[in-house]
Amino acid sequence: MGFFWTIVTLVVALALAWRFLGSYMAAVFDGRVRWMAWAERPFYRLLGTSPDAEQSWKRYAGALLVFSVVSLLFTYLVLRLQGSLPLNPQHLPGVAPGLAWNTSVSFVTNTNWQNYGGETTLSYLSQMTLVVQQFVSPAVGIAVAIVLVRGFTRRDASTVGNFWVDVTRCLLYILLPIAFVAGIVYVGQGGVQTLAGPAHIRDALNGVTQTIARGPIAFMESIKQLGTNGGGFLNANAATPFENPTGLTNWLSIFLLLCIPFSLTYTFGKMAGSRRQGAALLAAMAIIFGVWVGFTSVAEHQPNPAVAAAGLPSQPTGNMVGKEVRFGDTSSALFGVASTQTSTGSANAAYDSFTPLGGFGLLSGMMLGEETPGGTGSGLYTILLFAIVAVFIGGLMIGRTPEYLGKKIQAREVKLAGLGILVMPIVVLVLTGIAVSVHAGRVAPLNAGPHGFSEILYAFTSQANNNGSAFAGLSGNTAFYNVLGGLAMLFGRFAVIVPVLALAGALGTKEVVPAGLGTFRTDNPMFVGLVIGSILLVGALTFFPALSLGPIVEQLSHGRFFG
Repeated sequence: MGFFWTIVTLVVALALAWRFLGSYMAAVFDGRVRWMAWAERPFYRLLGTSPDAEQSWKRYAGALLVFSVVSLLFTYLVLRLQGSLPLNPQHLPGVAPGLAWNTSVSFVTNTNWQNYGGETTLSYLSQMTLVVQQFVSPAVGIAVAIVLVRGFTRRDASTVGNFWVDVTRCLLYILLPIAFVAGIVYVGQGGVQTLAGPAHIRDALNGVTQTIARGPIAFMESIKQLGTNGGGFLNANAATPFENPTGLTNWLSIFLLLCIPFSLTYTFGKMAGSRRQGAALLAAMAIIFGVWVGFTSVAEHQPNPAVAAAGLPSQPTGNMVGKEVRFGDTSSALFGVASTQTSTGSANAAYDSFTPLGGFGLLSGMMLGEETPGGTGSGLYTILLFAIVAVFIGGLMIGRTPEYLGKKIQAREVKLAGLGILVMPIVVLVLTGIAVSVHAGRVAPLNAGPHGFSEILYAFTSQANNNGSAFAGLSGNTAFYNVLGGLAMLFGRFAVIVPVLALAGALGTKEVVPAGLGTFRTDNPMFVGLVIGSILLVGALTFFPALSLGPIVEQLSHGRFFG
């Protein structure tokens, strides 16, 4: 399938998903979908709760944090003890403490950053434990987004929902059914799915034996993409045929990682009683996403400077270094932008081998905050934070108290939104500054100069955004990067979620103010432009100096930008 038809079919499929999946998710969280009620009830009895037992935002946040801490400890113990646990056909030893910490934090925070090769480090049981986190961590993100939507739609309410109910319904009605169907497709296309150990093939000509890793790969692939997780069973991720065997699975991967983040804007509009409000957020997401896809695709269709310097100036297929021939340069760029502008981080190419401007496209997309469309849940609640800032700016311009969906946006709401927006830039810039200032940080990049700096900057940008993709030129499995990376992922996840829940609680207690003649509209092109401007302005002010030291100066060192 050519690049043009890939784009066309994706747009059609995502438009259908926006309408039908978005409406379905609204019904799920409103409690109108009950076809698996028989499966819900045992969970509620086990947890001692019910759909009627709602929580304040503080109790909701407490339940979320306790659940996350327990998940982290359980995952850590499985990784450390895997040498003594079953489903370990390769008899792999327990994972080292620093790496076990980093990996546990990574999967619990929906980051899936991997400082290891899965096939040589983790047993099947450990891999399947991580798959459990690939289901529950996106469910947590979606639940937080729904809580913020409830904050806008409820009046004078002291509760925001029930964490256990929201996560259970998200798992049973949304993630599990879609991932199961997608997993069948991956298996049908040739994805590997087995509990047998590695295959050992002996070459009769030279007597060499080759070991081929395999395992329960295909179904991990489906939730890896659907849950915007990105962590793969194999070290080569979606570039290997065992995970991503055909053009169809490559297309399906892109669709899966985009469908829920885009569709949640319809869910927002549906629950808010105005689909135009959801469409406005969708437009802001789609415009930025489309621009970045175009820019990065053009950058990757340029000749690779290193290949040209080696005597091959004519490269009609673009920069194919580090890319699968079956996918090509522009489709790989599309996959990369889709993966980095959601919080997925999966890869069907080596991002370290992208051109400097191609790498700039991936890196800068994450620096915008990954709300275009962002991760499962995290994309919606992050763009709503920017929408609040945009409403505040719009209110100042017309001299009225800012309002969004009839809720007055006052000092408390703006402070919480600002805190949620600025957590990621602060974490990225502070930790990058530390890494380039100490010996343990500077020795990890495999490249010197601007590209080496880009590798460090990319790592912390990816981790603080809970993305998980890497330039692959950084030796991250060290005590320094395992510890600092774990902290970046924790702050990037929970230091944003808690202000979002507090914001939902503050909004839920407010009454709805009827719209008047001077009300600033939030469902028209002007508001879309204001949201886009707010996203770009914050991203540029915080990250342009760092980008100038990395991919921009590297591109300038080649003496040209395009052509």
